[in-house]
Amino acid sequence: MSKYSTETLRSIALVGHGAAGKTTLAEALLFATGVITAKGSVEKGSTVCDFDSQEKEAGHSLNSAIVNFGYENTHIHLIDTPGYPDFAGPSIAALAGVDTALVVVNAQTGVELMTERMMRHAAERKLCRMIVINKIDADNLDLPSLVADIRERFGKQCMLLDLPAHGAAEVVQVLEQASGDADFESVAAAHRALIDQIVEEDEDLLAQYLEDGADPSVADLHAPFEKALRAGNLIPILFVSAKTGAGIKELLHVLASLAPNPAEGNPPSFYKGEPGGETTAFQAEPVADQHVLAHVFKVVADPYMGKIGIFRVHQGTLKKDMQLFVGDGKRPFKVAHLYQLQGKDSVEVDELLPGDIGAIAKVDEIDFDCVLHDSHDEDHIHLVPLEFPQPMAGLAVETRKKGDEQRLFDILGKLAMEDPTFVVERHPSSNETVIRGLGEIHLKAKLEKMASQYKLEVDTKPPRIPYRETITGPAEGMHRHKKQSGGAGQFGEVHLRIEPKERGEGFEFVDAVKGGVIPGVFMAAVEKGIRQGLEGGVVAGYAVDDLKVTVFDGKTHAVDGKEVAFVTAGRKAVIEAIRAARPIVLEPIVNIEIVVPETAIGDLSGDLSGRRGHITGTDGRGHGMAAISGEVPLAELNDYQSRLKSLTGGQGSYTIEFARYAAVPPTIQQQLASKFQLHDEDE
Repeated sequence: MSKYSTETLRSIALVGHGAAGKTTLAEALLFATGVITAKGSVEKGSTVCDFDSQEKEAGHSLNSAIVNFGYENTHIHLIDTPGYPDFAGPSIAALAGVDTALVVVNAQTGVELMTERMMRHAAERKLCRMIVINKIDADNLDLPSLVADIRERFGKQCMLLDLPAHGAAEVVQVLEQASGDADFESVAAAHRALIDQIVEEDEDLLAQYLEDGADPSVADLHAPFEKALRAGNLIPILFVSAKTGAGIKELLHVLASLAPNPAEGNPPSFYKGEPGGETTAFQAEPVADQHVLAHVFKVVADPYMGKIGIFRVHQGTLKKDMQLFVGDGKRPFKVAHLYQLQGKDSVEVDELLPGDIGAIAKVDEIDFDCVLHDSHDEDHIHLVPLEFPQPMAGLAVETRKKGDEQRLFDILGKLAMEDPTFVVERHPSSNETVIRGLGEIHLKAKLEKMASQYKLEVDTKPPRIPYRETITGPAEGMHRHKKQSGGAGQFGEVHLRIEPKERGEGFEFVDAVKGGVIPGVFMAAVEKGIRQGLEGGVVAGYAVDDLKVTVFDGKTHAVDGKEVAFVTAGRKAVIEAIRAARPIVLEPIVNIEIVVPETAIGDLSGDLSGRRGHITGTDGRGHGMAAISGEVPLAELNDYQSRLKSLTGGQGSYTIEFARYAAVPPTIQQQLASKFQLHDEDE
């Protein structure tokens, strides 16, 4: 039996920008709760969470890591996540496993890119949020200005829950005491502002507070505090030094006494139905005696344990030896072993309760984002998908040794299985295998893992840009495919109409044929041919998208009407229509954020303009650094890393995120079209 209950469980994700000290903070929490006897060091590669050899060499987290510990009669599951934008995938995925996001801010560098992004992602998932300002022991800090900046960016609901005192040697709490010494601000003023904010969540408590003027008890404040957290009306700010231990005990007390348990947090967004079809909202009940419902938010391909699915139990009690289904799978699997994770170590357990985070190994059917359950009643339950940035940085890869192609695909499949922001594409027309990620560092880490763990070396080169084609007006097309070569022939005729759709709406096929002029049995063949025509492109050889195709007429033959004939007729009819519909080539435009020394802003602005980009804003980052935001065509960024290094003396960095598709300039369309020749001979 478990030593704790769902009511005493807490699930926390440490998120924020790189170098904020999340892994060191996790180490300090494990040390303070007695899980480890000495604190490890990121620099020495001796921490519990950064256990992978690549992470030790890099000096920062590349993947999320799960640990757990007890404090003040609670059991806390903690997920340490990467902080650099290139590794945002595991950080965002971790939000599906927790009730509270602890956003860690570096006191020296302040609010950075991933701070803002993870605050936004956590808010979109309706998670309770707390901000932890770390490294308060550093020299030359301006903590009052940092607090003011946090409030300016994230709102006045960011309230002080404690304050550093005695030169940041310790921290004083402001909820449970109304006076005391602090390094800045007044404890009394911070206490009063916090109480005023909390009591507004409870009308009866507010009336009593206004009537007698006395502070409510901490017990009376617990429910409205939780309500304010859930609604986003309160985002507590706490101070710690993971290095010296200042504020660690106070942070643990807050997590144990004020962070929500699984029944108090906002319920996760499940739905019943299938994507693209009719769905209804579904709410898991975090109670032990219901059907089991668990969601897989992380998958690991372990060389010794095989495929590991890491999940959060949302409903019911998951027990060793029970039978579970994966999604709408008809055949169950037996839970032979059930684990909790402590960094790299897997600790076998007998059961997991609602709110627990656990793992199951060696079940091939388990995939990222799948739902595990023990009853067919939950066959079609899904968690509303997380919003991941679209991977845009790309490399074409090929094996150095012939005969390794199948190994390459197998290894890339494992890497993609582990990371929702790593995508593998195969382009038959160019015979390219392309890997895409969130940046050059992301892709470099994958290549290093292929070499070190899987012993596979590959060569790389810039990939073809993922252009698309679309149409700008309506048109009609028809084709009659007639082939006679002795014996039974082939005959199929298709008339269709095409019209443009809004960007991003994709392809729509409509069967408007009346009177059976094209028998229904052949409509799938017509659609297949149309899709073939769209895949091959017309202008420059890129897939055609964002259009509606309506088949409205045609002919067949009683003897020679064949599926292959209607495939060909559909393909050639749509090609004819596209040619008449003023087709254009679209290129991917990305949002770019470049962090550079302030002295380099002018040079970088000019360089970006020369790449057909434009700047949308600049923002000071402190310590002589600034962030430039803008948009630029992806095609212009092939050599950008080396150019940025040259212009900034190696101090610049950038991240990109897909924004939209836009028409290429006419000169570029002409260049692309001149290299393409459409082959439309009969199949």
